[in-house]
Amino acid sequence: METRIHIFDTTLRDGEQSPGASMDEHEKLQMAAQLERLGVDVIEAGFPIASEQEYQGVRRIAKAVKTCHVAALARAVRPDIERAASALEPAAKPHLHTFIATSDLHLEHKLRMTREQVLENVHNAVSLAKSLVPRVEFSAEDSTRSDWAYLVEVVKVAVAAGADVINLPDTVGYTTPSEIKGMFQHVIANVPGSDKVIFSSHNHNDLGLAVANALAAVEGGARQVECTVSGIGERAGNTSLEEFVMAVHTRHQVYPYTCGINTKELVPSSTLLSKITGLVIPYNKPIVGRNAFAHESGIHQHGMLANSQTYEIMTPESVGRSRSELVLGKHSGRAGLASRAKTLGYELDAEELSQLYDKFIDLADKKKEVFDDDLRMLIVALRNEEFEVCHLEMVRTYGGNPSMALVRIRRGDEPVIEAMATGDGPVDAVCRAIEKGINVEGRLEQFDIRATTPGKEALGEAYVTVQIQGKNYKGNGADTDIVVAAAQAYLNALNKYIALKASFETQEAPKAAQG
Repeated sequence: METRIHIFDTTLRDGEQSPGASMDEHEKLQMAAQLERLGVDVIEAGFPIASEQEYQGVRRIAKAVKTCHVAALARAVRPDIERAASALEPAAKPHLHTFIATSDLHLEHKLRMTREQVLENVHNAVSLAKSLVPRVEFSAEDSTRSDWAYLVEVVKVAVAAGADVINLPDTVGYTTPSEIKGMFQHVIANVPGSDKVIFSSHNHNDLGLAVANALAAVEGGARQVECTVSGIGERAGNTSLEEFVMAVHTRHQVYPYTCGINTKELVPSSTLLSKITGLVIPYNKPIVGRNAFAHESGIHQHGMLANSQTYEIMTPESVGRSRSELVLGKHSGRAGLASRAKTLGYELDAEELSQLYDKFIDLADKKKEVFDDDLRMLIVALRNEEFEVCHLEMVRTYGGNPSMALVRIRRGDEPVIEAMATGDGPVDAVCRAIEKGINVEGRLEQFDIRATTPGKEALGEAYVTVQIQGKNYKGNGADTDIVVAAAQAYLNALNKYIALKASFETQEAPKAAQG
């Protein structure tokens, strides 16, 4: 029987800590649904003690996900653990993940605790977590810079207190493959009952060794790997889920393990994450990058024509990328559109399909060819509209620099708003007109624009970060006109501010009535 490796995905928690990768609650739910289709074993949904919004987000994901374990992170202190357990109450398969640092460096300078105090803390935290949630994971933060003898003592305490999973993370991306393999072998060999728990490896990529270290940890006895889609995460990121999975899948004779990942969902998962966060997938990114299966050299092309295995160790189809990504033309019907959307991982109800079809036909009138990535962007934009407060109906710009912009905005059943403003270029003018129309002022912190697919008629994607009252809001939009795409993205960010403000006012109203 092959050895099973569990895939613990922390895209929604550690991955979101990547600069520019923050997601709102709706976007997290979208990503969680895709991770469930991907077949991960555990989805780490967030850190509930961080804020009320984070708590509610974890709780909603816990309620929505049915087939995977849903994990919530907690420091090894009572308030964190109780808050995490509360957030996990709706989960079909709850998984509480608690942690404390074990390296002398962290003990002295961050925790200001003795080794004995940490051991007591581990016992109390894991015991409490186990009394509240059936599955508990304990992480010894900064394991790879910890004294191995002390690390064994910590793990003994955690296992005795009821931990089901023991995670030995390379928190700062410091270790090497031979070192991490030795660490896992040493701890597993010296902890009584180690065969009754799952050992897990969580690696950061500061030295570019995260995937190599994860593979080495598995050779050392780890049976769970903690990773993120596209390897996003704090600083240089985490173990790339798709790279680890395909290394095991492709080099099976070297790594005789199995996991439950549907590899055909790897590219759709990475693409969706990019659409949600605005983070560009590097063209040369292994497995999911645009150039991962591109061959420009004449010698390579000749070999590919003769036999694809000459220069490809896996097929693009095996990871969810078709060789020809042409989707449909403007004469295609709804059934074909629905089928293609389903192939890309999107289940659409009748109303969504009708709305998507209208947008698809509009885009197909502007473009000769509509590609998979175009369709993905249309669906993401469509689902953003479900939660919009204000809808952009029209954009007109005039002049060069300065430019003038006229926008028409609809807000629910209220009369249509028209606003005009001038600015330094068309994008600035449009953003000012939108602010004037809905009476919300923001500051554009970041603005990125890129083509979804090749060609001069490509759908342009715009991603913005807007600061309003000291808080950043992200927005995205797509159109063949980049000014319209920028306007959609800016309004999308402002909509998030309006919706969040309204939710807070709704929560405060009952309190005011009681007072």
